[in-house]
Amino acid sequence: MRSVGTREGRPIEETRYYVTSLRTTAKALLQHERDRWSIENSWHWVRDTQLREDAHRYRERNGVQVLAGLRTVVLNLLRLNGFHSIADGLGAVSHNVKFLLRLMRCHGQEGPQPASA
Repeated sequence: MRSVGTREGRPIEETRYYVTSLRTTAKALLQHERDRWSIENSWHWVRDTQLREDAHRYRERNGVQVLAGLRTVVLNLLRLNGFHSIADGLGAVSHNVKFLLRLMRCHGQEGPQPASA
């Protein structure tokens, strides 16, 4: 697979070779690889760069899980409210509590309903 782009302002060109036991076409394998990177770029990379998740060093197990959950809520709230740039979204809400609270309000979409007794 050939990859062309820029890294740190410099052009790069890489060739990657894959060995697989999958019985598939080159086109399907390319799509599989693109899907994998789509997840990395839209989820993990954002958590690492915008929310600096890898820089935090928590020792308590519950704290790690709670903060990861809060980060997930933040990302989902920003995306559901139309922010394509997480950095712009964080900037918009970081000093405006009223705006943040408006984002957290339900937009007329019903959540899961409790079961009737």
